[in-house]
Amino acid sequence: MSDHTTGSPRPGAGPGRPASPYDVVVVGSVNADLVVRVARRPAPGETVIGSELATHPGGKGANQAVAAARLGARVAILGRIGSDGHGEFLREALRIDGVDLGHLIETPGPSGVALISVGSDGDNSIIVSPGANGRLTEDDIAAAESLLSAAPVVCLQLESPLATVVAAARVAGRVVFNLSPPAVVPDELLEACDPLIVNQHEAALLLGSHDTPGRQARELLSLGPRSVVLTLGADGAIVAEGEDVTAVPSPRVEPVDTTGAGDAFTGALAWRLSQGDHLVAATSFAVRVGAASVRRHGAQSSYPRIGDLESL
Repeated sequence: MSDHTTGSPRPGAGPGRPASPYDVVVVGSVNADLVVRVARRPAPGETVIGSELATHPGGKGANQAVAAARLGARVAILGRIGSDGHGEFLREALRIDGVDLGHLIETPGPSGVALISVGSDGDNSIIVSPGANGRLTEDDIAAAESLLSAAPVVCLQLESPLATVVAAARVAGRVVFNLSPPAVVPDELLEACDPLIVNQHEAALLLGSHDTPGRQARELLSLGPRSVVLTLGADGAIVAEGEDVTAVPSPRVEPVDTTGAGDAFTGALAWRLSQGDHLVAATSFAVRVGAASVRRHGAQSSYPRIGDLESL
C-alpha cells in the first residue's frame, strides 16, 4: 500500500461543457435532525432517559452542501422540502451558509426528519423519515439537466429515490457518490462514480463480506466505479484508483459527536476535486475536515471553515 500524494488533476466539467457558476451541485436530502444525547443507546424493548431534544438542520444532501460552502465553495442544491415549519427552518439554514436555493422545491406535506441518538462515546444511531425528499423525481432532474451537466462536481447520496439518483448520474459531469444509506444499486450508477465513497460498514454490506480495508477498496473498485474512497473514521481513509491503493491518515482528535462527519468529508472532497485536486490530495484535505467536525455537537453546526483547520 503506497503513501504517495501525486496524481493528475482531472477537471470536473470537461471539454465541451459550458462554464458553471457553481463548484459543486448537490442532489439530495434536506432533513430536520431531531437529536437526543443519551448515556447509552437502549436495547430492544428498553427505555432510557436522554437530554433535551435539539433540532438541527441536516440531511445528507444539505450537510454536504453546507460543508462545501463553509469552506468557500460555490454550491447549489437540488432537493425538496415540505410545507411545514421544518421546511422554513431548513431553507433559512441553507441560505445563511450561502447555498443557492434556486432549485430547492417546496412540496405539500412534511419535510424529511432524522431521529438521532448520540451516545456518550460520540457515536450515533439514526432513523430517517424521508418526507418531501421521497418526492424528488426524475422530472426534477430533467428540469435541472443544464445545471447538472455544467457543474464540475455533482454530489449524490441515497436519501432520495434511487431512480432519481440514477437519472442525475446520467446527466452529471463528475459524480461523487456516497452510497449511504447502503442499498443495492445498478451497475450504471456505480460506473458513473468518481469516486464511490463508503464507510467500512457500507462496504461490508455492498461486498457481502468483511476484509482488510485495502482489500475492501480493491474489491469495491472491481465493481465498476472509476475510483473508490473507503472512509475509516479515526483512521482516515483508503483511496483506490487504477492500480494504486493509498492510505490517507487522519489527525487525532477527541470525538464529541460523529453525526454528519461523513457528509463533511464528502462535501470537502467534492470541493477540492472541483478545484482540480487529484483524488488523494482531495481526500487528505477531507479527512482533516471530517476530524474537525467531530469535535463539536451537531452536523452542520460542527462544520469548519478554512481557518478552523489550522490546528489540525
